[in-house]
Amino acid sequence: MSRQEQLIEFVTQDIIEMITIEQGLEYDEAMNKFYYSEVFEKLQNIETGLYMQSPAYVYDLFKDEMNFGHIVQAEI
Repeated sequence: MSRQEQLIEFVTQDIIEMITIEQGLEYDEAMNKFYYSEVFEKLQNIETGLYMQSPAYVYDLFKDEMNFGHIVQAEI
């Protein structure tokens, strides 16, 4: 597993944990919600560099997507 893949996995795990805590969802439901998001798709794309951002930043993007139906930040 490459360093980028490891970072993506760590960020993903942290975000799923944040979803379970803040939204009160079961782990499986939080996983599905995040895995089918546009943010997760961007996180998987190494060229976006999103995997180098903090989990909190990526989670904020995810919350924006859930609230507005798309990613609000223009930088990705």
